[in-house]
Amino acid sequence: MATNLSTVDRITEAPSPSQPPQTVGFDRFVKPALIGFTLLYLGLILFIPALNVFVQAFTGEGLQGFIATFSDRFFLNAVKLTALMAIVAVPLNTVFGLCAAWALARHKRFPGRALLISVIDLPFAVSPVVAGLMLVLLYGRNGWLGPWLEANDWKVIFAVPGMVLATSFVSMPFVAREVLPVLEEIGTDQEEAAKTLGASEWQTFWRVTLPSIRWGLLYGVILTNARAMGEFGAVIVVSGNITGKTQTLPLYVEEAYKQYHTQSAYSAAVLLACLGVLTMIAKVILENKGAGIRRGH
Repeated sequence: MATNLSTVDRITEAPSPSQPPQTVGFDRFVKPALIGFTLLYLGLILFIPALNVFVQAFTGEGLQGFIATFSDRFFLNAVKLTALMAIVAVPLNTVFGLCAAWALARHKRFPGRALLISVIDLPFAVSPVVAGLMLVLLYGRNGWLGPWLEANDWKVIFAVPGMVLATSFVSMPFVAREVLPVLEEIGTDQEEAAKTLGASEWQTFWRVTLPSIRWGLLYGVILTNARAMGEFGAVIVVSGNITGKTQTLPLYVEEAYKQYHTQSAYSAAVLLACLGVLTMIAKVILENKGAGIRRGH
């Protein structure tokens, strides 16, 4: 009997399996250490360099020199050319992205589907400099189409058309990649119901499909616009960086810095940084709206 009671006591005193193990002392320092490392890393590669850009933009001639940059004719021409790149590339990639996403989402099996997805993702994998070189080898004077273009007096490389092609290439995937998962998520039930009620293909798209994907579409358009305005590598290869003619705002920053016009370079960089911040704000707003709509469903 005594043996049985002692056995029961040992079982009673044994720790419950559900009881959490005691925390090791050094575990308390893991979380602060990870947070500290993250903040230090972001500070060294993001926060401090970004802050330095703003500080250098007002160094030298101060506020007067900063404002004077925005009246420089080469700077204004670079801004206009950057806006032109976005005005042309964003609509083209929006239409392409919608068509590609709809084809991939509504037709799960068709010849070349995997190839189409790979082509859409190609600008993510290929270096922008390589993309620019591909365009030079195709449309340049010694390229495949160069003699024919020259015979018809059409200039693509070292001109605006080549810059538009390079910008369109590097910003191509964003709309398709943002719209595709939204189309797959909403399915085809609403579209089939609209067709059953007599709606045409266009009516179904404008009144059913487009309102359902509008936040994902706007998100993709914003990312496309940001990439189009900030592209450097591909554009510098095909443009030649001719001051006042084929120089976008990122190219203006690089050229002004090389010519020791440091305040002008940093002032233009501030404008690009502000555009990036606006893009981030719009991105967060659209993400929240899209998440709210999905929770509402």
